[in-house]
Amino acid sequence: MLASSIPPSLLFLLPFLLPPSCHPTDVIVTFDPSVRWMELHGAPLSHLALDPGTGHLYVGGVDHLYQLTSDLEVMSHVKTGPHLDSPDCLPPIIPRDCPSATPTHNHNKLLLMEAGQGAEPGSLIVCGSLYQGICDKRSLTNISQLLYQTSNPVDTQYVAANDPRVSTVGLVITTENKQEGGGTGGIMRLMLVGRGYTSKGPGDIPPITTRRLFPVVPPRRAFSQEEELGKLVVGSYSEYNNHFVKAVAHGNHVYFLFSRRDMWHKKEYRTYASRLCISDRSFYSYVEVPLLCRGGYNLAQGAWLGNHSGEPALFVIMAAGQASTPVATSRSALCVYGMAELDAMLLRAQEVCYTEGGRGSSGQEEAYIEYAVSSKCLKLPKDSLSEYPCGGEHTPNPIASAVPLPATPTFTSTTQLTAVTTATEAGHTIAFLGDREGRLHKVLVHSDWSGDLYGSLLVDSGSGVSADLLLDDSQQHIYVLTNSRLSKVPVSSCERQTDCQSCLAVRDPYCGWCVLEGRCSRKHQCRRHMQPNHWLWSFEPTTQCVTVRSLQPANQSKDEQTQVTLSVIQLPALTEAESLSCIFGLLPPQPAIVMETSITCQSPSPELLPLMPAGSDHMILPVSLVFGHVTITTGSMTFYDCGAVSRLNQSSQCLACVSSLWRCNWCPLDQLCTHNHSCPNQHIILNQRDSPGPTSCPLVFALQSSALVPLGLSTTVVLRGRNLDVYTDEAQYVCVVEIEGVQFNLTAAVEKTHDNSNTFTCSPHQFQYAVSQLRYSASVYLRRGERRIDTAPGLRLHLYDCSAGQSDCSQCRAVPEEYGCVWCPGSPAPSCVYNQSCTSVPVDTCPPPQITQVLPVSGPLEGGILVTIIGSNLGMRYHDVEGRVTVAGVQCLPQPEGYQISTRVVCELQPSGKEREGPVLVTVGTTPPGRSTQMFTYQDPQLLDLVPDKGPVSGGTRLTIRGRQLLTGQKSDLRAFLGPRPCYIVEEVNDTQLVCQTGSSNQTGGVKVRVLFGKAERSIPLVTFHYLDDPVITEATPAESFYAGGRVIMVTGRNLDVVQQPIIAVWVEPLEVQRVKRRRRLALLTAKQQLVFNNTMTTVSERCSVLSSSQMTCLTPTVTPEVKVKGLWFQLDNVRVHYESIKGKSFTYYSNPEFFPLNREAPDAPYRFKPGGVIAVEGQDLTRAMSRQEVTARLGDQECEVKTLDNTHLYCEPPETQPESVDDSNELPSLKVFMGNLQVDLGLVQYDSDSLLSPVPLAAQISLGAGAAVIILSVLVVILMYRRKSKQALRDYKKVLLQLETLEINVGDQCRKEFTDLMTEMMDLSSDVGGPGLPLLDYRTYAERVFFPGQQVAPLSRQLDLPESRRQTVEQGLQQLNNLLNNRLFLTRFIHTLEAQQGFSQRDRGYVASLLTMALHDKLEYFTEVMKSLLQDLVQQYVAKNPKLMLRRTETVVEKMLTNWMSICLYSFLKEVAGEPLYMLYRAIKYQVDKGPVDAVTGKAKRTLNDSHLLREDIDYCAMTLTVLVKNGVEVQPCPVKVLDTDTITQVKDKILDQVYRGAPFSQRPPADSLDLEWRSGQAGHLTLSDDDVTAVVQGRWKRLNTLQHYKVPDGATVALIPRSQSSGGIGVNQVFQTGEKTPMLEGEEEEGLRLWHLVKSSEDPEIPKHRKSSMRERERAKAIPEIYLTRLLSMKGTLQKFVDDVFVAILSTKRPPPIAVRFFFDFLDDMAEKHGIDDPETVHIWKTNSLPLRFWVNILKNPQFVLDVQVTDSIDAVLSVIAQTFIDSCTTSEHKVGRDSPVNKLLYAREIPRYKQLVERYYSDIHSAASGCYQEMNSTLTELSGSFASEMNSLVALHELYKYINKYYDQIIMSLEEDSSGQKMQLAYRLQQVAALVENKVTDL
Repeated sequence: MLASSIPPSLLFLLPFLLPPSCHPTDVIVTFDPSVRWMELHGAPLSHLALDPGTGHLYVGGVDHLYQLTSDLEVMSHVKTGPHLDSPDCLPPIIPRDCPSATPTHNHNKLLLMEAGQGAEPGSLIVCGSLYQGICDKRSLTNISQLLYQTSNPVDTQYVAANDPRVSTVGLVITTENKQEGGGTGGIMRLMLVGRGYTSKGPGDIPPITTRRLFPVVPPRRAFSQEEELGKLVVGSYSEYNNHFVKAVAHGNHVYFLFSRRDMWHKKEYRTYASRLCISDRSFYSYVEVPLLCRGGYNLAQGAWLGNHSGEPALFVIMAAGQASTPVATSRSALCVYGMAELDAMLLRAQEVCYTEGGRGSSGQEEAYIEYAVSSKCLKLPKDSLSEYPCGGEHTPNPIASAVPLPATPTFTSTTQLTAVTTATEAGHTIAFLGDREGRLHKVLVHSDWSGDLYGSLLVDSGSGVSADLLLDDSQQHIYVLTNSRLSKVPVSSCERQTDCQSCLAVRDPYCGWCVLEGRCSRKHQCRRHMQPNHWLWSFEPTTQCVTVRSLQPANQSKDEQTQVTLSVIQLPALTEAESLSCIFGLLPPQPAIVMETSITCQSPSPELLPLMPAGSDHMILPVSLVFGHVTITTGSMTFYDCGAVSRLNQSSQCLACVSSLWRCNWCPLDQLCTHNHSCPNQHIILNQRDSPGPTSCPLVFALQSSALVPLGLSTTVVLRGRNLDVYTDEAQYVCVVEIEGVQFNLTAAVEKTHDNSNTFTCSPHQFQYAVSQLRYSASVYLRRGERRIDTAPGLRLHLYDCSAGQSDCSQCRAVPEEYGCVWCPGSPAPSCVYNQSCTSVPVDTCPPPQITQVLPVSGPLEGGILVTIIGSNLGMRYHDVEGRVTVAGVQCLPQPEGYQISTRVVCELQPSGKEREGPVLVTVGTTPPGRSTQMFTYQDPQLLDLVPDKGPVSGGTRLTIRGRQLLTGQKSDLRAFLGPRPCYIVEEVNDTQLVCQTGSSNQTGGVKVRVLFGKAERSIPLVTFHYLDDPVITEATPAESFYAGGRVIMVTGRNLDVVQQPIIAVWVEPLEVQRVKRRRRLALLTAKQQLVFNNTMTTVSERCSVLSSSQMTCLTPTVTPEVKVKGLWFQLDNVRVHYESIKGKSFTYYSNPEFFPLNREAPDAPYRFKPGGVIAVEGQDLTRAMSRQEVTARLGDQECEVKTLDNTHLYCEPPETQPESVDDSNELPSLKVFMGNLQVDLGLVQYDSDSLLSPVPLAAQISLGAGAAVIILSVLVVILMYRRKSKQALRDYKKVLLQLETLEINVGDQCRKEFTDLMTEMMDLSSDVGGPGLPLLDYRTYAERVFFPGQQVAPLSRQLDLPESRRQTVEQGLQQLNNLLNNRLFLTRFIHTLEAQQGFSQRDRGYVASLLTMALHDKLEYFTEVMKSLLQDLVQQYVAKNPKLMLRRTETVVEKMLTNWMSICLYSFLKEVAGEPLYMLYRAIKYQVDKGPVDAVTGKAKRTLNDSHLLREDIDYCAMTLTVLVKNGVEVQPCPVKVLDTDTITQVKDKILDQVYRGAPFSQRPPADSLDLEWRSGQAGHLTLSDDDVTAVVQGRWKRLNTLQHYKVPDGATVALIPRSQSSGGIGVNQVFQTGEKTPMLEGEEEEGLRLWHLVKSSEDPEIPKHRKSSMRERERAKAIPEIYLTRLLSMKGTLQKFVDDVFVAILSTKRPPPIAVRFFFDFLDDMAEKHGIDDPETVHIWKTNSLPLRFWVNILKNPQFVLDVQVTDSIDAVLSVIAQTFIDSCTTSEHKVGRDSPVNKLLYAREIPRYKQLVERYYSDIHSAASGCYQEMNSTLTELSGSFASEMNSLVALHELYKYINKYYDQIIMSLEEDSSGQKMQLAYRLQQVAALVENKVTDL
């Protein structure tokens, strides 16, 4: 248990943050100081109870109970589990009687408080999930003290659900104890319990029961469910599986809130509220009504009975359910239902059912009887309801309203809400909602039921809030229970807001601003909240704080003291004795006088004011209105300083003073700005606000002389001033000019003018400045003595220098005229000067333009590019050159934005119409034009071709566009495009070629290549670039190399030839970095810094060679051993394929293999070799990244053939004679070994020459030699014979495989042609199948064929055959039998007893399993649980024997149950996924088989996969097309049908029906034998054709069936199918069975001793003895093996391959999630293996294979007619058998070995089976590795399936059939039930005897 508050980011500092002695029960306050919390054991915590008297809290969780104080301190803690238990066993648990018992967690299901009675203390009722949900009573003062516990409970004491996932609610009520004899005997305390249905344990506990609490007088027991206490009687427990949410008491009634499937109407899940009178012990008053929460919210999650607008209301959290399941989604809402409205609805339902038969005034059904009981609504007297408000024995019950009570959501959320509680604050209703993420939401509920979310608080991140959300007694805090934490959260955070604005901003209904107390508080906490303006509510949008609206005056001089009046809104009223004060800034308070909403204060005295801030002429001080120590509101007042106004504006002090915001006046004689209205020296200039009109400030207002002053020339400046008469002293005027910080003082002569202004002529001066620029602005002003006279704003002298920046004549003359600059031709060089400074005559016209550079020097014929001309004297303005530029004789339009005076012209090239060359001319004025020395060429660039012409859509292809004159214009003008997308130019362009890199495209296809030269576009005629699909790599092997590299990687894929330059690249990192990283990693806690080092990564790459579109080879790059390889990828232009992404495994680099020299003792000496032997090279790790085929060895100039390579040796066979050396320095050859890039020289080799001649005589040598030769020869012969025998088998095997491969290659072309034909045929088919064309069987037929295969009339189709007199009784008995079957103990005993009987055959077992499936189809969840428990028993049996044999056959009832269960669960998978490929395979087989001859008698076909069904003879046949007349309504339409001339007439009819009824299910066609085939020729020629008639050919004992060939029907003949007349006989060769199978007539009908044949005569001749027959067949098979017969099989196999693959992939692909049933069942098998300690993966693989592929899929593959409405003929069946066998072989773990004697069918798929095996293994492992926990999802699916298909099942017939077995083994079953102790407790034998009595009138010992 930990109480903590540390955020995750600080967890690693935990040891330093926690205090040393942190006791686990201390409450550490979280960072939000107002929320306290306590971490508790027992997650998930489920229930919380609060004792209002003491404030103690009680928490129930898994295995733990807590008692805490109101401050969350633990007072007591009790452990309640885990204990040995099993939901299948009844307590007490004795391990030997209950083998399934395991240590089980105890989940708290109920936590209720029972008040004490008199002296008796109060108790806490605790019920858990253990021991069938029994309850204890514990002391409320100390929960560790037990007040009541039963050690040996009886079945009436099982209270709560024994399953943690099934809900239980309860409520304690007190009622009068009506004792016998009519007297009242005090009070009686009862507990009402609502609980969901559990599939395990006692299955007969009603949804709502009453339990006794007090008084308990023996023999009565606490918590017992007694007959007289009442319960809700239900017809079917599993159907009415109520999910209870809440139980509440209100008035004289108890209400239950729950959700369940609506069994009456739409079978959708919805929420109901039901009601009972508290005093009603018989549940006569039970009535329920659906609650509708608009918006699709249908599943209640939590509820609270609270108050709304003073009326009781039920607040319910509703969630939207996941389509037709009880699983809640995250979409949820709060809906509120008034209790008055709810009661009215319930009363209305009661009244309608009592007095109007359930129908309202309009005749609509308004009420009905729920829970499948035998009552019904009546028409009792009108006053029945008022007479019997709580019902009576004669009133109908339980009643349900058909009309829901609607509500509009008050609040909606996208996170799932889980809990609700409400509070009332100041008359407002506030709802607190908890959600799945651990947040608490606060919603204000308005009187119109709408809601306003005003706050959310994260209480416990990511942990859902429990439905028990409680407020403490003071209504100040909420207790929030989450997964493992109890938190105490304040209802509001008013006190944390410190000012009025923030208080009103929280918009919390609890909060408001208490004005005179200056705090944010709840209303009742503010003393004067009743008076207006004293408490301002934060939730009212119009509320404003007390505010100063205005101050009078708003600003004043800092040197004054005045009365200040504040106008205040929202001012609260005070008593006469109370007063307010004003505080300015931080100064002492001043008394305030209040006059209604105005308040008057004295401003502070000037000496108390703080200093003025530097650089400012005013300061703002806050003015606070204070009551005692509480600031009520604050305004602000400005204090200004007139002196600062003039100080801050030196150039115009007077103007600044009189025009300022403040009331300042100017004293000109004192140079003083003042707030006073008088000056020390008389004269004053008032502020402009007080004296409007022109200013009367003394002012220099203008320059009389020119403002432009040339440099270096003596100039006189004349100023004009006015209002200067105010100065009467004798002081002199001085002109001051300020240049670059230096003042020039010039004496000024004054002259008065007639308009009362003055002229000041400054003494002449030659001005200079150092800055090199045309113009410089200098300030000028007038000074009189020490007084500076104001200057008008913007009055400045402009000094200028003509020569600055004017480098040529045009630039000089472009200077504005008023400057007087001229181009002076003087010495030493012409320049730009002021006109009066020019000594010679200024130039009138400028010299001609001069052009120094032209860019570019070429352009396209169409023009459109910009040409830049650089030079001098190119005009003084843009207009000088406008229309006066030509390029190679063609006008070029100048662009204004590119023109620079005199130096640059930019013009747009115009079209020339032809290629031409010439200079650029620019004409300015009348001077001769300027001519460029460079020649400009108009060119016509041409694009010729493009390499390559294709590339991937991802781009990255480097295109080389070749052409002529590609360097036209500038490179910036050049752009390349592929269609609309740019191709990025990557290299320097030259005149003949341009290289660009393609970008990505969003589609494949051809695009035009365009190059733009400016606006001129060129493309390559008749050439397009093709964007092709990106390359895809599917395989790259091998996956390892050594550092030297050069190993060939064979890459397989698609579109590899699209890539221009494929590259293999390796990403490496130096080992030094690795070491640094490792050291850093130890020092760092986070991984983020590691990324810093990635910039040290480098790559090495090699180019790859493309062999074809599907293959390329890459040599691995060389990598030095000093680096670590981080990854390998293939760069295919812009497509990057990482090696890991191909097969999911990484590429590995190993150290280079090590070779030892041949002569290890003396490496320099040559190695002696005896010719005829092999050289053995030793080394290490030779095969780690290399195979024998990749190694070459050379001895000198010849190859040394490598024979063997293993990890340490290489053996190579050198030539017979010593090769030549390739090294000039040595005569002896050296042996070199090459592995990729690795080349190792192993030393010199010297052959041993023939030894010297011996001294033995020649004759002796010869005779010795001959003798030795004879001996050796005989020995060799013996050895060879032995070896030959031993190798014969291997050679045969290899030969067969080689034959197969050769044949497959030879047959390839034929297959491709066949496949093309088939695909054409299937194209039409695909369009059929997509729509209604897939002839899927309806569920009922499917179930019938799977459950009862081969039965003519399955129980599904039958009706109960009973005399009417007995029907009702028998049906009642069967219904009771159904209830018994719902008892798990009975069902398992029943099955085990039957299986123990001798006479109970295997067929019986399957039949009983299927009957049980039918009977329990509406309770699949229960069926699944039973099946699992039986399977657990089965596992137990097999683990003891041989676990691998389990589920191999269907020998037990449970195995057939499993088959049926899989079939039910996978029906929708068949329908949506696997059905279509299966149908396509069936159609493909049928089409292929029908294309060749098929023998109608033996069923053998030319086209098949099955060698035993192969028509080996070569039959001559022709394909022909018949025109069939088909009647379509009234008109007859011809329809072409392909047939063979060797077809029998019945075969022709079948093919015609196939074509005419194409796409229609087989069962909807007319049978072939009900129609005749008529050949029509000319007007009247009608001939009826049949298989057998008088024209049939008879030879000896053989009679041949008639074919089209026999009747000589020509190609194109017209035929018609007509209904068969009764007279026309003809034998029917085919017989159609119920399942749609069509079996040829193998045994010919004996007819006058004749035998029928069609294409071949049956070879079973009676004359040949049995033993000879087989050898003949063997010979025949052997004879046929080489070519003909395998060719046919291979051809068929190749053609069908795609369809077989599609079916296998559909079944075994995990791209889409596998069916939930498969995941669930595989999970179960894994659990079983783990439980029994089976760690051999092969065993589990076998179990999975036996349970799904072999049990279900093989059955479907062999019998598509189980799923599809099709006809499976014998020839199709033969093909399917081979495919099914291949599927079986693919699922086995044993290695698939084939040899010469293997059946051909196995040889046929020998190469594919390993691939399919991988598919199976991946399927199993993907399911295994996917997260399990699909239990809940499985249950939802089963519930849905139960509802969807249950109506299809004829359960009464199934029960009746099952009863026959009970009858047959009646005594044994009864005995078995009586032996079982739990069975005795449940009285199972007695209940079965009751069934027998009803069904059969059987006299029992009842």
